[in-house]
Amino acid sequence: MYKKCLIVLVMFLLTIPVFAAAGKNSIQIKGSDTMVNLAQAWAERYMEENPGDFVAVTGGGSGTGLSSLISGTCSIAMSSRNIKEKEIALAKQKGVEPYEIKVALDGLAVVVNPANPVGKLTIDQLADIFSGKITNWKEVGGKDEKIVILSREVNSGTHVYFKEHVLRKGKADGKEEFAPSALLLSSSQAIADEVSGNSAAIGYYGMGYISNKQKAISVAKDIKSEYVAPTIENVLSGKYPISRPLFCYSNGEPHDLIKKFVDYTLSKEGQEIVVKTDFVPVKK
Repeated sequence: MYKKCLIVLVMFLLTIPVFAAAGKNSIQIKGSDTMVNLAQAWAERYMEENPGDFVAVTGGGSGTGLSSLISGTCSIAMSSRNIKEKEIALAKQKGVEPYEIKVALDGLAVVVNPANPVGKLTIDQLADIFSGKITNWKEVGGKDEKIVILSREVNSGTHVYFKEHVLRKGKADGKEEFAPSALLLSSSQAIADEVSGNSAAIGYYGMGYISNKQKAISVAKDIKSEYVAPTIENVLSGKYPISRPLFCYSNGEPHDLIKKFVDYTLSKEGQEIVVKTDFVPVKK
């Protein structure tokens, strides 16, 4: 019995330096669900090239990531929206100085089931659908079928961006809200899965989640404008009307291991990964 305890104790002591090293050379990244696949791709490739470093990536939404940065429980917060003034104020109270780094661009795709005949909508029509003014697909050229609205939950940067730029059309004093009937889902993948199985559903997410199981709607700024599909080329040119930057936030200007990782995301190889995951690079 004594010998077994001694062996366990020795094994435990031997692991202590490993855990200590892992903590010293590790980065915790948390936040935007839109950016999870991109950040995981970055992390995997980065760790292959830097086997002594460890990068952990989890989602939860932009708000969750920024809260974690403010509370000191993550090294980098991913966010698909700009940090809010009240978040900056709270951060400063806790001695945290949020530092913004633009790492990619994204087009927000509006998606329906492939069986839905509707293939193009204006911003006004989208605003009316998601706010509940338009309730039947026949009102926009589709079948006589009640529209099922899918949205990200309120903690999502994607939710905030869509509300501010589609429902409120960029008006700072806008009061428009999602329809009470909207189903709030916890992830972009959940919206993708629901749309693929529901012919009446409409949802939105970062275009990196588009697959052949959903149909992306072409969007026009107004009825007189060109209908534009959410593609890398159209986001880069500014033609697609629902586009946004994607950010990483650190506590102060990045240094040491965090700077090393951020520099990697903005490197030629890091920006090639942006393209491979269907986002738009900020650097060529």
